[in-house]
Amino acid sequence: MAKRERKMYLTSLDDIFTSQKERDEIDLEKVKNISLKEIDDFPQHPFRVEIDEDMLESIKSKGVIQPVLVRPKADGRYELISGHRRKKASEQLNIDTIPCIVRELDDNEATILMVDSNYQRDRILPSEKAFAYKMKMEAMNNQGARTDLTLSQVDTKLDTATIIGREFNDSRATVFRHIRFTYLLPQLLKYVDNSVIKDKEMLSMALSPAEQISFLTKQQQKCLLDYIDFNRITPSQAQAIDLREMSENGTFTVEKMTELLDQEKPNQVPKLKVSMNRLNKVLPRTLITNQDREDYVIKAVEFYVRYQRQREQKAKER
Repeated sequence: MAKRERKMYLTSLDDIFTSQKERDEIDLEKVKNISLKEIDDFPQHPFRVEIDEDMLESIKSKGVIQPVLVRPKADGRYELISGHRRKKASEQLNIDTIPCIVRELDDNEATILMVDSNYQRDRILPSEKAFAYKMKMEAMNNQGARTDLTLSQVDTKLDTATIIGREFNDSRATVFRHIRFTYLLPQLLKYVDNSVIKDKEMLSMALSPAEQISFLTKQQQKCLLDYIDFNRITPSQAQAIDLREMSENGTFTVEKMTELLDQEKPNQVPKLKVSMNRLNKVLPRTLITNQDREDYVIKAVEFYVRYQRQREQKAKER
């Protein structure tokens, strides 16, 4: 069997510092070893902190070669700006300290640098983009970022969303669409992430319908989530638009939502419909959500199938 080639985990300066000026200034900042117990993660950090075996093996054998970036806090502790994966890997390896560059940053500067330095990834999920864009936009607006920049005399002025979009190769509309996702319930947002992961076993919701659903109230989203979890199907774009209109004109009801979503979509997998009245007579009252009820029914059917197979096997052995 061919031996798998291990990748050495070396983070380039480009992964941490977003401009040449910042990379040049690294020599002017002192690197110091700081106890991991004194470093707090960035609050509401929107990115996944995933580490692989190659990173663990590299840090285990060579240590953390590229220092993380932190800022001092008023209570004497430190806040991590860039390097959450290196910090997590060090914690898993029971390493006590990590090399750090300590930089004085205000809240807005820290937020912008955190987003920019963590965006250097192969795949960014919609939920990560959503909160990263929202955090950066709020920070830039708090700084009073210029929105009077133009490309020519006939171009319109660039607003913050346009500036962010150009930095990350997205359109202004895409930036606003992703920020809308922050108004979704966490489970609905997870379905949006699944649309990018593209695992056929995972229930997913496309980006365009999700944007429309984000305009529903939290209670309306909860009703929709119960329907999705029980029926294992998400709204089409047309259905999502209708749901938003129902919400905005005050005609949204569970009955109307169900009637709308029960309409079969093209290429939809046929659904088995079971009367809830019949199920409620046999299901335990401790099952609260539709997902709990579905899981219970599936387990009961699996148990029954195994029981039937055992009976058939015993009958053959007689």
